Amino acid sequence: MHNDAAMTEVRRKVNAEEWQARVELAAAYRLVAHFGWDDLVYTHISARVPGQAGQFLINPYGMLFEEITASSLVKVDHAGEPLMPTPYDVNPAGFVIHSAIHEGRPDVHCVLHTHTRHGVAVSAQRGGLLPISQQSIFPLAQLAYHDYEGVALRDDEKPRLVADLGASNQMILRNHGLLTCGRSVADAFMAMYTLERACQIQILAQSGGSALTMIPEAIVSTARAQARGATKGKGSGLAWPALLRKLDRLDPGYKD
Repeated sequence: MHNDAAMTEVRRKVNAEEWQARVELAAAYRLVAHFGWDDLVYTHISARVPGQAGQFLINPYGMLFEEITASSLVKVDHAGEPLMPTPYDVNPAGFVIHSAIHEGRPDVHCVLHTHTRHGVAVSAQRGGLLPISQQSIFPLAQLAYHDYEGVALRDDEKPRLVADLGASNQMILRNHGLLTCGRSVADAFMAMYTLERACQIQILAQSGGSALTMIPEAIVSTARAQARGATKGKGSGLAWPALLRKLDRLDPGYKD
């Protein structure tokens, strides 16, 4: 992990807005590890560098998510080239997926991708996510799907990925995993929390062996309005500060 000198050097070279973005993105990596959604050094979360078109932050390829800090994040351009000195590589599949969405969705600040057991299990099911839990109705209100094309290494997959995502902020990558995005790190993380929890519940419910009760489409279609009411209009801003407080109690080193 980076030492104090390295942290000081990175913080000295970036403005306050970028440093704050680094801290929030590092927090998301630590929270993914805390909830057990990580896959060794694979998968990725990215965030735009505020005020810098065509630049975003992504994990140093080779670090566990529990090790990632604000200063260790790699700043790259849309060609995947680091913009500051770093001893780490960039995950090529991460670059393809994230650069595609950041280019195609200028409204998106953060993109989060996982390979969780429950997420991959649901992604392999022909019916995808089923309306069988309260948690499921929120992603189902705007859920997208993208068919598997192999490890995401080819640029020619980018337009298909972006087209399948459309205006949605939650997507199941078939036979692969889950993806969420949002106008903030908090939005992308909380969208993933709900999508992942819905997948966990689905696999558990299916393992019981009984027939499942489906939630009517009329209820699913009002999920967005229900979400606004349940969070008092605060959206991800309701739980995200509490999650940061939890991280601070566990290990505030993500801010380094």
